[in-house]
Amino acid sequence: MIALPGRVHLFMAFFVMLALVMSFRVVYLHSVERDFLKDQGDARTIRMERINAHRGMIADRQGKPLAISSPVTSLWANPEELLELGDFNHLSTFFNVLPEEFEARLRRNAGRDFIYLRRHMPPPEAQQVLALGIKGVYEEREYHRFYPAGEVAAHLVGFTNIDDRGQEGVELSFDSWLQGTPGKKQVLKNLYGQIVRDIRPVLEAKPGRSMELSVDLRMQYLAYRELKSAVNFHRAESGSIVILDIRSGEVLAMVNRPSYNPNNRANLDLAAVRNRAVTDVFEPGSTVKPLTAAVAMESGAFSADSIIDTSPGFIHVGDKTIPDPLNYGELSLSEVIAKSSQVGITRVALALDEFQVWEMFRSMGFGEATGIGFPGESNGYLPNHRRWKDIERATFAYGYGLTVTPLQLAKAYMTIARDGVRRDVSVLKGQQSESTRVMAERTAREIRAMLSSVTGDAGTGSKASIEGYSVAGKTGTVRKVGESGYEDTRHLAFFAGIAPASAPRVVAVVMINDPKNGEYGGGAVAAPVFSRVMAGVLRLLNVPPDRPTGAV
Repeated sequence: MIALPGRVHLFMAFFVMLALVMSFRVVYLHSVERDFLKDQGDARTIRMERINAHRGMIADRQGKPLAISSPVTSLWANPEELLELGDFNHLSTFFNVLPEEFEARLRRNAGRDFIYLRRHMPPPEAQQVLALGIKGVYEEREYHRFYPAGEVAAHLVGFTNIDDRGQEGVELSFDSWLQGTPGKKQVLKNLYGQIVRDIRPVLEAKPGRSMELSVDLRMQYLAYRELKSAVNFHRAESGSIVILDIRSGEVLAMVNRPSYNPNNRANLDLAAVRNRAVTDVFEPGSTVKPLTAAVAMESGAFSADSIIDTSPGFIHVGDKTIPDPLNYGELSLSEVIAKSSQVGITRVALALDEFQVWEMFRSMGFGEATGIGFPGESNGYLPNHRRWKDIERATFAYGYGLTVTPLQLAKAYMTIARDGVRRDVSVLKGQQSESTRVMAERTAREIRAMLSSVTGDAGTGSKASIEGYSVAGKTGTVRKVGESGYEDTRHLAFFAGIAPASAPRVVAVVMINDPKNGEYGGGAVAAPVFSRVMAGVLRLLNVPPDRPTGAV
């Protein structure tokens, strides 16, 4: 046997001792320190991840989607990790920015551990970046709102911001209802911060609640098409249409022009965002003359057949002269409404108690919000003088000196259509609302009969007639207020109407702001739009004709 040198024995003894120490250490770590080391490892690899919840869907009364949430991917980064990498060419090329600009942004945010690189990317596109395996780039799964109806329902539905919070319309009004509750889950991440495995859910994500609106998308498209055509043809500044279901008080359509595309707001004009049907106010002009006539009949001093002398075609009130287009001579109260005589309604108003007229206007909902719940809704303006001058009594009676929104005016006409019973309006399908009688049933029916004569051959609203259906309505034309008072060249044209007049089903208001194509009267500009829109609406509602074919 060959004897080994002493140094070799020492070397082998050292390795034996080292192996024993390592074995002891392994046993120690697996027994005594196991829980501690596991906790330390988990602290470095197990993370709590947010689970985003999508918003509830918004649908029309037929269940057609108006707003839906689709999954998207947002890419974010840890600036310090990317700065350590030093190479930004791949990322800067993908995001279409210069490498030096990309690096400058990272350095500005070097003190933070989170910045977004790009929000709401299509998942396949985001995966192309993640596939590069760049340390410091991470993903977050979110939801992006999509609006199938686009500009047609934009003012009604509204939109959300990039954080999925409501900003306008129904999205804002019912944000807490639509907004989901995010959840949490434990995940295992690798060295690059990528999720390797879901471990367990901690808090379940709850999606937002869906809702059905009262609007009918078919009617919405129909109304928007006709409004857009009219605004363009008359070269008008803007326009609005509101359509209400008389039975329920539900909004069947609400459109405005100009509008915007909620799916692409890169160059959004803020003037196009507001819902003019509920935010913009105007003097209603002749459309409120029927309310003055209602007060006259309920006072007992007038009936529909009462004769009012409008000769010689004008009347002096104080130092003001109120004219008619021509001398109508003697007119019944019904004819005063049909011909929209300023002189006739002025004589009626000066014979009435001004506070009773004011109370009628107030009871119709003027001067207060409709309760529909839209953001930015205007109350309008209803003056309440302690002492009324005669000129104020006269102008108030034919719609000057007060302001209303298109929705308020539609609500007032719905009260007439409902035989004098006022009901709240709603944009939600099936929402219950309170009813209050504010006008005698007989008076409301007589007013409707007067309004039916407006759309006859001799009335100012003859172009609002619909073949096969009776129509009750009133034209309105008011001068716009400029820097130096009322302007003779700028007008608001509108028509408020009920159909069918014999058995009211729908009420609508059409307003065209500042037409510049020659014609400017409500009968010439707004009434034809009412006729085309309501003809389609009545067909969609399967309302049977109440007049022989060929009769209007």
